[in-house]
Amino acid sequence: QVQVVESGGGLVQPGGSLRLSCAASGSIFKIASMGWYRQPPGKERELVAFIISGSTNYADSVKGRFTISRDNTQNTVYLQMNSLKVDDTAVYYCNAVIQPISSPNFNVYWGQGTQVTVSS
Repeated sequence: QVQVVESGGGLVQPGGSLRLSCAASGSIFKIASMGWYRQPPGKERELVAFIISGSTNYADSVKGRFTISRDNTQNTVYLQMNSLKVDDTAVYYCNAVIQPISSPNFNVYWGQGTQVTVSS
């Protein structure tokens, strides 16, 4: 069984910073990619950033402000968020594409979500 758990959300003022963490654990054979999505209030879930084979990709709205990184030894991905704006307020979800042990297939796993609120 595979689990994906996020941490690090909270309340921050505009211009501030937060760091999100996401750890994958359990019967993992291989991780193909890890990333972050977010769902602002009343809107659909959207891609924020992902990392695959060491390459990173970002939504235009966060380029230059957010940085995604991964610790392969810990099966953990981080999202450093700087210069936060009110529009960054959302529930942030970790996403991981993982091949479990004893399975030939890759599956998509989601975390439970962590709230990020940017407000003065």
